[in-house]
Amino acid sequence: MALTPELEAAIKQGYERRDRDNMQPTIDYFHELLNAHPDDPVLLYEVAGAYDTAGQEEQACGFYERALDGGLDGDILRRCLLQYGSTLRNLERYDQSLTVLQRARDEFPESDSVRLFLALSLHAAARSDAAVAELLELAVDSIRAPEVTRYEAALRGNAAYLTDLDREKSGS
Repeated sequence: MALTPELEAAIKQGYERRDRDNMQPTIDYFHELLNAHPDDPVLLYEVAGAYDTAGQEEQACGFYERALDGGLDGDILRRCLLQYGSTLRNLERYDQSLTVLQRARDEFPESDSVRLFLALSLHAAARSDAAVAELLELAVDSIRAPEVTRYEAALRGNAAYLTDLDREKSGS
């Protein structure tokens, strides 16, 4: 989904003005943009993110859902899925969080940030074996130091073992 240069500049301006200690002006700003461009999925995402940053997670959820329904793609889809999944975790809606983050993991397998937030949600959902397995795989995939690559097979084997343990415990 391509933004016009004007809308892209307006979004950037919203971020430049943002004060994380007082998010209401940012929320209002993105609502004004959304009113001028009704149902634009990128602006729905930006409104959601502003609410999220303000700690208003319940309010953010509806905007994330509308943004996802609106047809986001590319990196903005990745960010929306990650943030929505994290918000659901913060609201202790763990099954939903895992569903959203697993979708992000499937669609963006190269995203380290998605994998980190998936591990957080797995841990929050009391699935520590799966969380550690995800982090081990991420470490082996991302840390190319000789002292890690030397033990790559062992680390991957431990990750697989933990994944199997999680499947046995969770029945999936």
